[in-house]
Amino acid sequence: MGHALCVCSRGTVIIDNKRYLFIQKLGEGEDLKPTNILLGDEGQPVLMDLGSMNQACINVEGSRQALTLQDWAAQRCTISYRAPELFSVQSHCVIDERTDVWSLGCVLYAMTFGEGPYDMVFQKGDSVALAVQNQLSIPQSPRHSSALRQLLASMMTVDPHQRPHIPLLLSQLEALQPPVPGQHTTQI
Repeated sequence: MGHALCVCSRGTVIIDNKRYLFIQKLGEGEDLKPTNILLGDEGQPVLMDLGSMNQACINVEGSRQALTLQDWAAQRCTISYRAPELFSVQSHCVIDERTDVWSLGCVLYAMTFGEGPYDMVFQKGDSVALAVQNQLSIPQSPRHSSALRQLLASMMTVDPHQRPHIPLLLSQLEALQPPVPGQHTTQI
């Protein structure tokens, strides 16, 4: 039997009736990874380690600013959950909440498959910076719907301009299947 993944109206992600993630505050540059998500006394997810918070949208206007942001990301963001654009920040670009969408995709992947998509790359000592530059292949399994795999693929698209913004991501989650009568969640 497959896992039950739900997204509540307040942005909580639930797998197998356990709350795992609160996504309403994404877009502020958190260091999103499974170990930074704890459960409160009433089971509500709490994001921890907010030391990597930054502006939700950064206009990079030169090589100095690009290198500064790249160094900041290297120091504050977990390498195996860091978006590709933060490994080599372009001199003239916009870094926005879609970096968090990438990280959330890595978290969702870890919740789905038991480990992050780049955890083994890091553990073997291989280059995560190179690995994230290639489109991730989402494993096919009868336990996981094609809609979930498509969602993961959209969240973990290498080109940040092709990743969904957070409002679209929430709409995609809610549109996957209508809610069960009397329940304010969407089943995936």
